Amino acid sequence: MLALAACAPPTGVPEVEFRMPVEAEEIVTATVEDLVVATGTLRAREIVRLHIETPGHLQVGRDGAGERLAEGSVVAAEQIVARVTGEDVRLHARLDSTRRTMEAAAAQLARRRDLFDVKLASEEELHEAEERFERARFDYDRSVLDAAKATLKTPIAGTILHLARNDNGNPMADGQLVVAGFVVAEVGPLDQLVADVDLIGPELARVRPGQTVRIRHYAFTDLEIGGRVVRLSPTMDPVKRTFRAEVAVDNTAMQLRPGMFVEVTVVVEQRPDVTVVPRQAVASRGGRDVVFLLDGQKVNRRDVRLGLGDDDVVQVHEGLVLGDRVVVRGLETLTDGTRVRVIGG
Repeated sequence: MLALAACAPPTGVPEVEFRMPVEAEEIVTATVEDLVVATGTLRAREIVRLHIETPGHLQVGRDGAGERLAEGSVVAAEQIVARVTGEDVRLHARLDSTRRTMEAAAAQLARRRDLFDVKLASEEELHEAEERFERARFDYDRSVLDAAKATLKTPIAGTILHLARNDNGNPMADGQLVVAGFVVAEVGPLDQLVADVDLIGPELARVRPGQTVRIRHYAFTDLEIGGRVVRLSPTMDPVKRTFRAEVAVDNTAMQLRPGMFVEVTVVVEQRPDVTVVPRQAVASRGGRDVVFLLDGQKVNRRDVRLGLGDDDVVQVHEGLVLGDRVVVRGLETLTDGTRVRVIGG
């Protein structure tokens, strides 16, 4: 009897109730989006390439302050970027010669017309004078064009992206000999850039021209720049097996540069002010999406129908209403009716 009494549990000790510790959040409204996230490389939307047509010695142009132009210099349309010297005297001499010849032919043609009007010159003589004038004008126009080839002007305003480098990539000094075909400069506007983005098949089906785009670069952690999809390639890249999308990027602040590698987020669809639940509050039970709704000191399992969402929140079509509180942490082992203790606020 003494042995049995020693093994019996003590009387009067209350039973301890275990409640699962969880964290909970209230159901609210927010904006949800369907996004396609990819990467792209920036480039200028257009580039003008200026190359040598007349061999000679290179002379890089100057800016308004008299400083030699350099890569990164901003130039206006029709501004002189470079000249080729050495042929100047000969070209200008020919220009003067052809101009004098054309002026003489024009004067002779005028006299022939006057004589023809008073029957003192034949029609044949008039036609010969007209032909001489046309040949002289053609020679003058060609000499003007030849002289212009020695002066390189940019037809567009923009930034100099490349300027006078040799085969080793080193800058060239003024006075160096250049040959026909040598690329002196490349000019392009940087206020509007283009991001070339490669899309795979499923992404291509969701991306359309006109969609809003957000651009990020790792160098600017708090900066998000706007853009839009402007063009989709009609063909697939045979090597990468991807489709090219072109995204116009607003670079008015001039913080981005061609060649940068950026993150491109295409907003496929946006739904504002819809009921959302934290993504971490959703669990899968028996192939269904469920949440655990707080009901006093216990939870009720609730099946939900979800919509658009991202890594943080997801839209709820059915199963919850504003003001409901759902478990966001500690739900891994919860079942319907589990008693819980809310921690963390």
